[in-house]
Amino acid sequence: MESIKRVNIVRIKGDEAKEEEDVVIKEYPFTIFINDEEVITLLCSPGSLKELMVGFLYSEGFLTSLQDIDRISIDEDKGLGYIYLKNINQFSEKLRGKRTITSGCGKGTLFYNVLDSFKSKKIEKPLAVEVERIKELIREFNKKSELFLNTGGVHSCALCSKDDIILFEEDIGRHNALDKIFGKALLEGVETKDKIILTSGRISSEILIKSAKRQVPVIVSRSAPTSLSVDLAEELGITLIGFARGQKMNIYTNFPSLIF
Repeated sequence: MESIKRVNIVRIKGDEAKEEEDVVIKEYPFTIFINDEEVITLLCSPGSLKELMVGFLYSEGFLTSLQDIDRISIDEDKGLGYIYLKNINQFSEKLRGKRTITSGCGKGTLFYNVLDSFKSKKIEKPLAVEVERIKELIREFNKKSELFLNTGGVHSCALCSKDDIILFEEDIGRHNALDKIFGKALLEGVETKDKIILTSGRISSEILIKSAKRQVPVIVSRSAPTSLSVDLAEELGITLIGFARGQKMNIYTNFPSLIF
């Protein structure tokens, strides 16, 4: 399914008005069912829907491994995703209906209990990475964002080794883009414990927690972190970097893991 829609606009430049065609990003309601029971509707970009569904449910604790999944089906025309699980996590069952409005794009709805996030295991082995290499990865990351370059309406996210970008996704929501990354990593058997997350969006506590649950040791953003994400990163041993643009970046936590 195409992620953009063509629209007619009037473009103003100075005193000149010109009618022309432009493109906007599609906003797509995607409803997820677990074992035929409706769980949530995500507003997203209509791409990598299987990865988004798996990543979201993985992040929220509805499944803990690929082995929990019996089968998956997607109806793109109707915006419906069906996943059948062998065993539904009892903790997740208790959270049904207890939805938390967050600072996510469009007031995103998340299920996890914030107190549970503090049980995330501390990073045991920090990732030693050169600052110059992070700058190079950010430059590569910026070039890959075709939907953003065409529409200006999406966030980007990538999972990287110290050498290369391994997985890349875009979505109207920064949470969705990250869930797509983690869903794809789970489906393709890509380890996350020795990787770097790159994101275009603000690093809020939700983004930090999603990454911490996957034991990602380094998170880098073109944008800003929040105070709670800095506190959590410090507690969990995560290297947190914001405002990574060009030759500049701010390192907020766990400086010793970086090579200057």
